[in-house]
Amino acid sequence: MKTALIKTVDSISVQTETKLSKIKKSKNRYFNNSIDANKCQQKRVILEKILERESELVKTDSMDELLDFEKIDFAD
Repeated sequence: MKTALIKTVDSISVQTETKLSKIKKSKNRYFNNSIDANKCQQKRVILEKILERESELVKTDSMDELLDFEKIDFAD
């Protein structure tokens, strides 16, 4: 386990202490859960951007293929 020094604004520190007293969690566990949730959110945002970009590429390719098929004369 690694140690990290976190500097927070006083108002955030007071709010955090208030929440921690209500939910009965240690400060360490609370911050670890918060960091983990933030990492998951950031991963979702990155994956969403990748998916949007790849979907646009597939859409363009699909439209090109459709146009090619429409040009083919299937008359016997």
